[in-house]
Amino acid sequence: MTTRVLTGITPSGTPHLGNYVGAIRPAIAASRAPGIESFFFLADLHSLIKSQEPERTQRSTLEIAASWLACGLDPDKVWFYRQSDIPETTELMWFLTVVAGKGILNRAHAYKAAVDKNREEQLDDDAGVTAGLFMYPVLMAADILIFNADKVPVGRDQIQHIEMARDFAQRFNHIYGKDYFTLPEVVIDEQVATLAGLDGRKMSKSYHNTIPLFAPREELKKLVFSIVTDSRAPGEPKDTEGSALFQMYQAFATPEQTAAFAQAFAGGIGWGEAKQQLFERIDGELAPLRERYNALMAEPEKIEAILRRRGQQLREQFAIPLLKELRHAVGLRDLSAAGDRPVAAAAKAALPLFKQYREKDGRFYFKLLDGEGALLVQSAGFDSPRDAGQLIAVLKQAEHGDALQSELFRLEAGVDAVLEALRQLRD
Repeated sequence: MTTRVLTGITPSGTPHLGNYVGAIRPAIAASRAPGIESFFFLADLHSLIKSQEPERTQRSTLEIAASWLACGLDPDKVWFYRQSDIPETTELMWFLTVVAGKGILNRAHAYKAAVDKNREEQLDDDAGVTAGLFMYPVLMAADILIFNADKVPVGRDQIQHIEMARDFAQRFNHIYGKDYFTLPEVVIDEQVATLAGLDGRKMSKSYHNTIPLFAPREELKKLVFSIVTDSRAPGEPKDTEGSALFQMYQAFATPEQTAAFAQAFAGGIGWGEAKQQLFERIDGELAPLRERYNALMAEPEKIEAILRRRGQQLREQFAIPLLKELRHAVGLRDLSAAGDRPVAAAAKAALPLFKQYREKDGRFYFKLLDGEGALLVQSAGFDSPRDAGQLIAVLKQAEHGDALQSELFRLEAGVDAVLEALRQLRD
């Protein structure tokens, strides 16, 4: 069976070596595995949440597209497209919006962080918060569900969004009585490399410590030679642990080359020689990619043609047929076909839902949500998912308020509301 894997790429400035090592290179390698159907999209609609500079959005989208193509992404073997070229995505977003619980969106990390910051500064909770930021998880869910992706590789800070996509899909499937959507699974790569920047901190545009992925050869050399090192002189042994220079070399070298470089550190290699070796190692891998990138940037019309062609193919093969089916499902139908048929019974309201999840502290939690997504019960942390599951099984049988008194969970709603939700689940 083929597994569909979907990756979103937000156009946000010029890519750097950290993006290449941590995201671009491993994602392209993974797309070549047998049995994988890969979807890579440029999330230009998402980028509008943070930037309303048209020229910057256009330029960044071009640079990111050229970067992935130059690094070996084959648009004839994977689906490579621009989010805004699939208008059915935003129509699907509305179908999901009308079943998404506002209570769930209130707990989205990005929105909560903005509210917390406003409260710290004694401002109104929603000061400066756009509806786009608030609705971001619904658009992300539409990106995933429109192609019924099986797996979505994300960072840990995005796990919540995949859980939301599953929740919206489940609600839609339940309300309209059919499994229209596959429930996506999150993929966390624990081995993703985090590259140190020029100053030893994580390479990030926020720290202004990046090395542009396709910097010209002389600029690349200048930047590599500006990497911060200690004052140990040639001949003095040097530590590989905590060395940004060594870590960067390791990201571009084979295990054998890395071992030899570590031996050179122990033997007291001079920093100038070490930086020269690092520069040659990086440039050796990036030089042919840089040449392809420059050629692509010189002919942006070719990139535009690729994106438009693949976007149109996706629409015809997946998006348009799905939205036709969903329109019929929700009742947006040809009125002339209604005739004198009796109106179908109203769809059932969404059922309450227990959700289990793992937090950053490594412990396992659960919560009970009502049919509208409002929080009814929140658990404490458990050492294993089995312990959490056992308590859920006990809770489901509760028929009286006495059974809802425990230090292992707290009620976020009235006893009667919780008991009613549990009764609906039993029924």
